[in-house]
Amino acid sequence: MAGGDPVTVGVLSLHTSKETKAILNAVEDLGHDTEWLRSENTSISVTDGSPVLEPEVDVIANRMLLSNTEQPAEELGLVNAFSRLVPTLNEPSAVMTAMHKLSTATALASDDVRTPDVTLALSSDQLNAARERYGEEAVYKTAIGTHGGGTWKVGPDDPINAKVGNRYAFLQELVDREDVRNRDLRVYVVGSEIVGAMYRYAPDNDWRTNVALGGSVEDATDDLPTEAGEMARRAADVVGLDYAGVDLVEGDEGWFVLEVNPTAGFKGLYEATRVSPAPYIAKLAIERAGGEVDDERVGELTNVLDDSRPTAQPAETVIQDTEPAVIGYTEEVVLSGTSGSTSVLAKSDTGATRTSIDTGLAADIGAGPIKSITHIRSGSSKQSKSRPVVDVVVGVGGNQHTVTASVEDRSHMDYPVLLGRDILGNYQVDVSRRVDGDAADTPEEEE
Repeated sequence: MAGGDPVTVGVLSLHTSKETKAILNAVEDLGHDTEWLRSENTSISVTDGSPVLEPEVDVIANRMLLSNTEQPAEELGLVNAFSRLVPTLNEPSAVMTAMHKLSTATALASDDVRTPDVTLALSSDQLNAARERYGEEAVYKTAIGTHGGGTWKVGPDDPINAKVGNRYAFLQELVDREDVRNRDLRVYVVGSEIVGAMYRYAPDNDWRTNVALGGSVEDATDDLPTEAGEMARRAADVVGLDYAGVDLVEGDEGWFVLEVNPTAGFKGLYEATRVSPAPYIAKLAIERAGGEVDDERVGELTNVLDDSRPTAQPAETVIQDTEPAVIGYTEEVVLSGTSGSTSVLAKSDTGATRTSIDTGLAADIGAGPIKSITHIRSGSSKQSKSRPVVDVVVGVGGNQHTVTASVEDRSHMDYPVLLGRDILGNYQVDVSRRVDGDAADTPEEEE
């Protein structure tokens, strides 16, 4: 095609997010065409020996969220098929390395990018045997996770499992500095360019800095440490990502790369820096397809995070976006902690702010350690009870949610787990649907 002709950029994203919308809008603002590749309009066929992707696009910007899906290989396989037909930013091989934290660590370490020490073992005995290498406190993570989910601090005597649910888990060295507020550094890299950086601070009663968990942010772009910036660029390059949010933490020996995120969000970065990565990603995609871009216009667009409805959004998605998946009054859920997983019946309670689990069940799966104490109002009583709260992974209908659940003695109740609004907010509750027939209702305590 001629250099001045418009190209068509497809953004592959089966979910609806402000990042996807912003990239599509930026492409249009730069004078090129868009397609939103999602379930309503996307297909791939092989007919008479010729593979065809519909809708037709010149380049794909991959924004598939894989970390919080039950079977990420299914969607990774889709990206792999598409990428064989169309040039793709964040190719599947790079995303596979990035989404698996152990793959990331081994790739970076093999290329002399400093990372914390880690151990993943395929047996729980081996993993527990390695625990003494990591001192009084260690980080325990699922190899695939998102939004701070599947991440715990563990002491030397806390039992750990080779898997949390269906995800392998590993030990990681805890990197911190004494007398310094707990923070990490997110550097957003597009191509070889750093478009913005921010410090992320842990919220009260937590040590994780994820914005999705309530962490606060601060602009770090202008005073970005040279070592950290260079490490972020190298990390994205080593993993093979075209755009990435690189997370680093500073220890006594300097900076360490924690993770390289292929679908890092824009919200926190824009809040901290007033810079949107979307126009930079749009520019990279357009140029990858042979199109031309006005760099001055790119600079203008970075000042706004335009997540308005894009032209390419199929009309049918308006209904889907306002109708979440349905969950029953009772559901079978999978509860996972540091030492195991189990399938149990849970009751949905839209009146409860927080999910709660039975004390014995929490002990069985290794939920914890205790993060803080919460106060729960008991029914109509003006008095409240104190309960410990712990992190736990709850699998519901193929989705995984990491929530901070309260722990209580539920042995006298029909259901060992009560699903609160921290999970139910993602679903529509159908009180007529229940997996256990017509069991008698049990009064529940409300927070």
